[in-house]
Amino acid sequence: MMQPASPSLSNIGRPVLTVTQLNQKARQLLEGQFSLVIVEGEISNLSIPSSGHLYFSLKDEQSQVRCALFRNRAQLLAFKPQNGDKVQLYAKASLFEGRGDFQLIAETMEQQGRGALIRAFEALKFRLQSEGLFETKHKQALPPIPNTIGVITSTTGAAIQDILTVLERRFPLAEIIIYPTLVQGSEAPNTIARAIELANLHDQADLLIVGRGGGSLEDLWAFNDERVARAIFASFIPIVSAIGHETDTTIADYVADLRAPTPSAAAELISPDLEQWLNWLTQAEKRLIKVNTQLLIQQQQRLDYLEQRFKQNIKQLEQQKQQLVYTEQRLHRALAQQIQQYHHRLSKLELKLRHPQTQLNQQHSTLKQLSQRLEQAFQQQMHRQQAQFSDLSARLWRASPVKPLNQQQQKLAKLHQSLQRGIRQQLLQQEQKLAQIGQQLQIVSPLATLSRGYAIVQDDEQQIIRHYQQVKLGDTINIRLADGELVSVVQAQKP
Repeated sequence: MMQPASPSLSNIGRPVLTVTQLNQKARQLLEGQFSLVIVEGEISNLSIPSSGHLYFSLKDEQSQVRCALFRNRAQLLAFKPQNGDKVQLYAKASLFEGRGDFQLIAETMEQQGRGALIRAFEALKFRLQSEGLFETKHKQALPPIPNTIGVITSTTGAAIQDILTVLERRFPLAEIIIYPTLVQGSEAPNTIARAIELANLHDQADLLIVGRGGGSLEDLWAFNDERVARAIFASFIPIVSAIGHETDTTIADYVADLRAPTPSAAAELISPDLEQWLNWLTQAEKRLIKVNTQLLIQQQQRLDYLEQRFKQNIKQLEQQKQQLVYTEQRLHRALAQQIQQYHHRLSKLELKLRHPQTQLNQQHSTLKQLSQRLEQAFQQQMHRQQAQFSDLSARLWRASPVKPLNQQQQKLAKLHQSLQRGIRQQLLQQEQKLAQIGQQLQIVSPLATLSRGYAIVQDDEQQIIRHYQQVKLGDTINIRLADGELVSVVQAQKP
């Protein structure tokens, strides 16, 4: 039996397409029909070659589709895509003509569920920034040494423990006021804003820490609320934000007077290091003693210099005295020589005038008068030299610096004693003040409460147990006492 012949393809009456032409038409049809679509799914088979493009598959429970996100678009992403991420893809449908593969060319990508939150965050940020809430001129300076620190956070979270631990280590003198509040959930923004307003109403804290530990964007969303932002801006007490980790940024961080990357870092930033302050006081005391010692050395050197000058003046006076003695001796020798010369001349005259006795007597009388006059003149000159010497000695003694130097030395000794008494008194006052503040801190310490017979009961996860319904029979509980801990097992429950 003969089989009928198959019809020829050339007789169908349709144009014959090459594979390239078919793929081109399919691509044009897809891009024209699906110019921009929003597709939701999970990332898988992610590949990031050296070109910087992202190639991956987007899948759901039943299907998957190949996707590409080119480098210029990938650089604009607000997160780093990972396999398993659920995302929303804004893309256009296309066809890779070389292999005939259907694919999506992505324009941008958002993590599923985060897109709306991020848009709300950016909108509120833009509006508050336009109102000037983020401007530097509104930022308040933090006190260098806060006496009282207010903490607005949850009392059950890790953030409060981190803050208290750091403050206890660095600045145990500070008084801590805790304003308990919710930090997560729909009621959290109201409680945070009310806590800030209450702290300002009490006006006891020198500054406030507002924060919580790390978490997802949804967990931290209470701090992106406009009510919290405006409460921070309205606070006349400086506020430090300490929300999440260093990579987390909220609206509260922009409005706060200072942003700390973590709660522990906030406690570090606001508290002076007590050990550093004590070292500074010790160094200041050493510098003061050094300066005082240098002043004493300088004054002693000045005293030595004046004493040396006084000795030099005494030496000069002795030299002048010796000069006067030498002058007196010269005058005596000159007078004796002159008298001898007169006697010699008289002898010659006697030899020449032996007979005129009267003339000789007259010459002898004249010679005697001249001798007396010369003797008187010598005595007067000696008296004048002695008076001048006495006057010079008296003037030199009056100008002597010994008495003023002794007075200055006594005055310096009194000043040194007074300075030492002042330093000891100041150090004693600071030690008494430090002891008094330490006693006050001990009174309000939670450990003091435990020492009076109270205890803190926690479960295995270190959560505080306030109601008996929080545990079941057989559960292990930790009981913290003043001097240690007890581990117990629940055997019975009573309301």
